[in-house]
Amino acid sequence: MATTVNKQKIVTVLFSKVKKVVSQEQQELPVMEQVIYSICREGSSKEQADEVYQKLIAQFFDWNELRVSSVRELEECFRGMTRPVDRASRVIGFLQELFETTYSFELEFLHKKGLKQATKHLSRYQVSNDYLGAWVTQRALGGHAIPIDPPTLRVSKRLGLIEKTQEQVVEIRNTLEHLIPKAKGVEFTDLISTIGMEYCHEKQPNCAACPLAKECQFATENAKPASKKPAAVVKKSK
Repeated sequence: MATTVNKQKIVTVLFSKVKKVVSQEQQELPVMEQVIYSICREGSSKEQADEVYQKLIAQFFDWNELRVSSVRELEECFRGMTRPVDRASRVIGFLQELFETTYSFELEFLHKKGLKQATKHLSRYQVSNDYLGAWVTQRALGGHAIPIDPPTLRVSKRLGLIEKTQEQVVEIRNTLEHLIPKAKGVEFTDLISTIGMEYCHEKQPNCAACPLAKECQFATENAKPASKKPAAVVKKSK
């Protein structure tokens, strides 16, 4: 089990080494659009999410056209991602529910509600989940929340930032939010997601190329020993 000091060291290395290879440009989006973007971003890389989000913007005239489109039409935008049908259904479902309740496509009024009430409001949407709520809280509402998706969870466990036995998402988020300062939350989310998508695959992780291999419990425990060359056979002279 990693101590608090060791965890802080791992986080420091994450910020110093991985930051050099990750784009720090952020999507500055209104609250409603961050909801849409979070559906694109969960379980995917930043580059994948950016590409899909731009497709949604470019291929549809406005949010209302997206709302009345078919799942199959939106599914094309999510091609190459995991669960494209589910993502398309969630986008349409959210826009439909938002329009039916507000007759608009904006959620900027959440800024006036206060963080607790705003997150509670978001949780009422049928498409909402813990990741969506945490993402919008972090990116649009100014709160401290670490969105947890499969890559983030996998890397956090393998690095020893959270315990292997931790399964409850709320408990995991609380652990990471205690470890990561609010000012570093956005950066941490992007960096650890990059590690999960580029190196720390669920199957056949590329530990040898990962910039965090030296600090990673999983990489150390699963390091393959160098193969030994068979001893040369010396032929005896007759």
